[in-house]
Amino acid sequence: MCSWNQTGETSMNPSAGARLRAAVAAESPLQVVGCINAYAARLAERTGFRAIYLSGGGVAAASLGLPDLGIITLDDVLTDIRRISDITDLPLLVDADVGFGSAFNITRTVKSMIKFGAAGLHVEDQAPAKRCGHRPNKVIVPLNEMVDRIKAAVDAKTDSSFVIMARTDAFAVEGLDSAVARACACVEAGADMVFPEALTELGMYKRFADTVKVPVLANITEFGLTPLFSVQQLKEAGVSLVLYPLSAFRAMSAAALKVYRTLRSEGTQESVLELMQTRKELYDYLDYDAFEQQLERIFQKEKSPSQDG
Repeated sequence: MCSWNQTGETSMNPSAGARLRAAVAAESPLQVVGCINAYAARLAERTGFRAIYLSGGGVAAASLGLPDLGIITLDDVLTDIRRISDITDLPLLVDADVGFGSAFNITRTVKSMIKFGAAGLHVEDQAPAKRCGHRPNKVIVPLNEMVDRIKAAVDAKTDSSFVIMARTDAFAVEGLDSAVARACACVEAGADMVFPEALTELGMYKRFADTVKVPVLANITEFGLTPLFSVQQLKEAGVSLVLYPLSAFRAMSAAALKVYRTLRSEGTQESVLELMQTRKELYDYLDYDAFEQQLERIFQKEKSPSQDG
């Protein structure tokens, strides 16, 4: 079995991958919250989260208006990574689906995500025409193909601290024993952490944690196959990271739909104002005053007389 380096690189300016490893070491289990855009990342940071997540399904739905069926491209994801990593230093874990292609594509995926500011990614063992992990009729690739995906990802790292997480969807297809075996094989191939998808019992997470000996992520997504276990329950089961991939997005979408329907039916937004963030709150989270003050300083410099004489 592979051991896990929880500290990663140590420097005055730790890489994003090192910051993610430090967050996992500091908070047990680490809550990782999904952010569909840069503003959501600002909200998460101000709320006190230590790590954030970019969902492939979130990119598909929020950025492209498409279902989570392997339609998005690497460039679609990189655009959102850059926008998020430009606005926050929180380490960003990214959904890389099946790696966006063959071994060469996986190499490009890893190198590009590091360049764009991601802290880590997870690669899964579904076939390229993938489905949401909580949908039926998933198809997984042979074990050796999944191991090759992990090896390609590990070999591509330009930052030794960048996290390679292996996701397996095997539980729904072949059962728990197969899923655990696949996770172990991925760890042997160099995966830093594992992500068993769509588990249904706490004891299953405990078995993964006891067997793989690296951090285990629990995906606590709403309306899926996994019960909404609490942080404390998952901690007792040995889970190291708890993921909420689209919780905020679902709430935002429900609120937006209610506002749109109200505007059409009532002709005014008066009855849904309580759903809205105020202008003052928006400006606060955007640091609007700081930007205005900087602008005023620039204008003052432009207006001041020349010192050259």
